[in-house]
Amino acid sequence: MIIVRSPQRISIGGGGTDLASYYSKHGGFIISAAINKYVYVSIIKPFKKGIFLKYSDIEKESELSNIKHPIFREVLRKYGTNNNQIEITTLADIPSGTGLGSSGSFTTALIKSLYASEGKYISQKDLAEAACEIEIDILNEPIGKQDQYIASYGGLKTFEFFPNGNVNVERLKISKETLFDLEENLLLFFTGYTRNASSILEDQDRKTKLDDKNMIDRLHQVKETGLNIKGALEEGDTIKFAKYMHEHWENKRIRSIGMSNNQIDEFYQIAIDNGAIGGKIVGAGGGGFLLLYAEEKKVLRNKLQEKGLSELRFQFDFEGSKQINL
Repeated sequence: MIIVRSPQRISIGGGGTDLASYYSKHGGFIISAAINKYVYVSIIKPFKKGIFLKYSDIEKESELSNIKHPIFREVLRKYGTNNNQIEITTLADIPSGTGLGSSGSFTTALIKSLYASEGKYISQKDLAEAACEIEIDILNEPIGKQDQYIASYGGLKTFEFFPNGNVNVERLKISKETLFDLEENLLLFFTGYTRNASSILEDQDRKTKLDDKNMIDRLHQVKETGLNIKGALEEGDTIKFAKYMHEHWENKRIRSIGMSNNQIDEFYQIAIDNGAIGGKIVGAGGGGFLLLYAEEKKVLRNKLQEKGLSELRFQFDFEGSKQINL
């Protein structure tokens, strides 16, 4: 049995500038952090012929073209074995639609597991690009490259996206004290809402392609805020970081339709009124998790739990996509 896991992530700054519609003209910049919540993919060879897929649904097919799940279908078409005798199961710590980059995590884990089943190695960069090709180039999803890259590399990383398509990956240069501060004071609360990231990002992508001035200016500001966040964290000033994160969210709310709703705005205001210095919705918006920075957390936790929000405790993952040895 082959088992591969890929981490999910929290976006720290620059979100939205990793879409080709923006970075192909202006260059993009993202800060992202992998966390210890994972998507797992296992592969075995069953006794019977057929392609057996187990996820939130179950598929048994004899031909690739009949597979309903688009990522399964296209990854198997490009990287699968020639024989139709394979069983693939996927599980996730956190479900899709919650803003933690599960699609990119799943795609990287699936590709890496198929490589491993053939005894082949794939580098972190090649894995990230392979996953981007499946989701963006082949399936034409209006999404960016952040999720595939952070799932592949892990850690706290900065990604610079160049107009020619190249991506520069660097470790966020923070001290151990700042790292421990972030793990201690960053809190994730599930809003109760799920959404499709593609539907949220489609509006941004369309406007950017049309050179909509308001959209381009806001994305410029998002990129600048991401660079400011990098500076604050590398200086060890987490309070300044939290304030920039709040600025990022305020910008994001007016960038595209569906980024927030009245209930999420209420949750966020309750958090700010009860100890949070800054925060944002993780991912494309419209639901998922609230990421908050707070040094005084007891009252904040109580207030949000009273509103029915569940907290997700996490630590950072520094391994990225990896094969698990049984």
